[in-house]
Amino acid sequence: MADRDELQAFTSMMDALVRISTSMKNMERELLCPVCKEMYKHPLILPCKHNVCQVCASEILLQRGYICDPNSEPNSPASSPVTRSPRMGRRVVPKQERLLKQGFGTYPGRKRGASHPPTVLFPCPPCQCDVDLGERGLGNLFRNLTLERVVERYRQTVNISSAIMCQFCKPPQLEATKGCTECRATFCNECFKLYHPWGTQKAQHEPTPPTLTFKPKGLMCPDHKEEVLLYCKTCQRLVCQICRVRRNHNGHKMTPIVSAYQALRDKLNKSLSYILGSQHIVQGQISDLEESMRQTEVSGARAQEEVLQLIGALRSALEEKQAALTRTIVERQKERHDVLEGQVWERQALLESSGLVSYTQEVMKETDQPCFVLAAKQIHERMQRAIEGVQSFRAADCAPLPPFKLDVSREMKLLTDLHFVRAPDAPVIDTQRTYAYDHIFLSWRLPQDSAPAWHYTVEFRKTDPKHKGLKLWQRQEEIWALSTVLEGPDTDSVYVLRVKGYNKAGYGEYSEDIYLHTPPAQVLNFFLDSSCGFPRDRLVVSKDKRAVRSVPGVPMLFAAERLMTSCHVSMELVLGDVAITQGQYYWECSVDPSSYVLKVGVGQESKLQELFQMPQDVASPSRYDPDSGHDSGAEDATLDLSPAFAFLTIGMGKILQPHGSPPNSRDPTGCTIPLPPRLGVCLDYEKGRVGFYDAVSHRSLWESSVDCSGPVCPAFCFIGGGALQLQELVSIKHERKVTIGGFTKAE
Repeated sequence: MADRDELQAFTSMMDALVRISTSMKNMERELLCPVCKEMYKHPLILPCKHNVCQVCASEILLQRGYICDPNSEPNSPASSPVTRSPRMGRRVVPKQERLLKQGFGTYPGRKRGASHPPTVLFPCPPCQCDVDLGERGLGNLFRNLTLERVVERYRQTVNISSAIMCQFCKPPQLEATKGCTECRATFCNECFKLYHPWGTQKAQHEPTPPTLTFKPKGLMCPDHKEEVLLYCKTCQRLVCQICRVRRNHNGHKMTPIVSAYQALRDKLNKSLSYILGSQHIVQGQISDLEESMRQTEVSGARAQEEVLQLIGALRSALEEKQAALTRTIVERQKERHDVLEGQVWERQALLESSGLVSYTQEVMKETDQPCFVLAAKQIHERMQRAIEGVQSFRAADCAPLPPFKLDVSREMKLLTDLHFVRAPDAPVIDTQRTYAYDHIFLSWRLPQDSAPAWHYTVEFRKTDPKHKGLKLWQRQEEIWALSTVLEGPDTDSVYVLRVKGYNKAGYGEYSEDIYLHTPPAQVLNFFLDSSCGFPRDRLVVSKDKRAVRSVPGVPMLFAAERLMTSCHVSMELVLGDVAITQGQYYWECSVDPSSYVLKVGVGQESKLQELFQMPQDVASPSRYDPDSGHDSGAEDATLDLSPAFAFLTIGMGKILQPHGSPPNSRDPTGCTIPLPPRLGVCLDYEKGRVGFYDAVSHRSLWESSVDCSGPVCPAFCFIGGGALQLQELVSIKHERKVTIGGFTKAE
């Protein structure tokens, strides 16, 4: 049993050592200079928060034409001698000098302020861009002492530090046993006593363990050589007390270094705790990435095999076509050859040495007339046919096989344009046509150079600010059009939607997410009431009863004669064909920006008809204050009751700001705000409140009380010319419908 416990303890110890070794090896990547790829030696912190060795930075700036100013002082704690750094043996480098561009700097005889001194630009390897080091170059940078300590601890942990030799022993040198921060050197026991004699000031130097790098006790200001005690939040830089009173930091927010230390330490602890507590998440992401890498390899191999098969099929088709074309050429060649061979044989018979000519010559010797006639008749016919062939012979008759030409330009272009099928690009959502009303209408398009899509997939989910966890996406697939309707959204909610296309290459990228805010209440569907008795010669209602237009006509012309004394312009009223007696409802409308004066609101049907039974004057209607910006009927100071109606006044592309509205959205005139594309009206019958909204941004414009003791209906008033359009329901305007809640959840 004891042996088993010892074995388990040994195993646990070995596992711990392996973990420590692995952690150290992984940390080594953080300790390598991006220039020399070796461990940092005297690292400097660049303004971009990256580190670089002092020697490497000096070499890079020297290659860029910057030279060292020999009169400059070290910018921060003293550097160690040249012999302490193996890399410094390549050339003699000053401890740490201010680097300036050749031909510039402060020198005797130069007039101060004559020109702005040039700044030193350092090419940061990790950033791959130039970093401004200021006028003093490397002299303006702090030395990263913390990083030096980490490097030194790492060297001691992994046991890679080489033996440190005494710098003052005569050969052979002894191994150093002590170091001196004040002398910046390492000593053996005898040399330390020799160079620190008793009774001298050097005897007060405290010995330290030998090291390759001597670090000061604290950071010093590169400008004033004072200890840094403050942190400038504005510049995000350590400063000393002298820097604080200088003009460079005038008005900046300063904090003690202790406060900055504690704040950054707390932030770092919080970040580290989150990282350590999220190891399972990181491991899961690593597993997903590794699985993606494996899938990438499998997909790549499958794609290569598919390419080989397709190109092989093309090659087979070309070979079959080649065989067919070759066979056609051979057949045509044989036919032509037979025709030409027959013609050659016919003409060879006409030659002097041919059999026909010789035979004819022999027949000509016949003296027996009857026998001659019998034989000559047969020969004459053959000779006539031969003569006709000779006389009718053309050069084309002896032409060789007609040329066989293939026009493969189209096929070559197709082969040249043979590329992999691209998946569709991320669709672009049409924000002008996409909106949320009774349903959600989503419209999109593909970019101009995108590959075509066969169909689309729409994903959406409802955002819930009360719960930190994200809800799963709901999905609707195989949408063949460039728009869709999502039915049944919750009221006063925010939905996020996105779209992606699909073709033979697979799914493309998602579009950018779009957030849509649904109306605050149930949408009210109504029409304009054409039977309320308004003058038809001045108000024109569309056939679908969703739009109305006011024509000023003759009354406005007659009123022009009285403009110098008083203005009597009639106000026309249009009501909705529904009356609300309970619940909460919302509707939207669009007002023509060129309308003269138009009022949108609600009111008790009986009170409105009573008020507008006779044409009222704009100058003095019974319950209207033209300076209030809205009609509320609340100007009766003797009665503390809700008004019978409430209107929002609109005119010439502006909304007259009602009293009591927040002034943060007002324009410079202080009394109007721009007219949005759509206005929203929300009536809460039980609470007796009506609210007006910018239907696009869902920003509240104004809220008022209204008397709901009787039926309340939507109302619209016109003064002069104007036009208004009710927002059509999505369910009526568009046919493509998708019911929210009936989808499979995206995995």
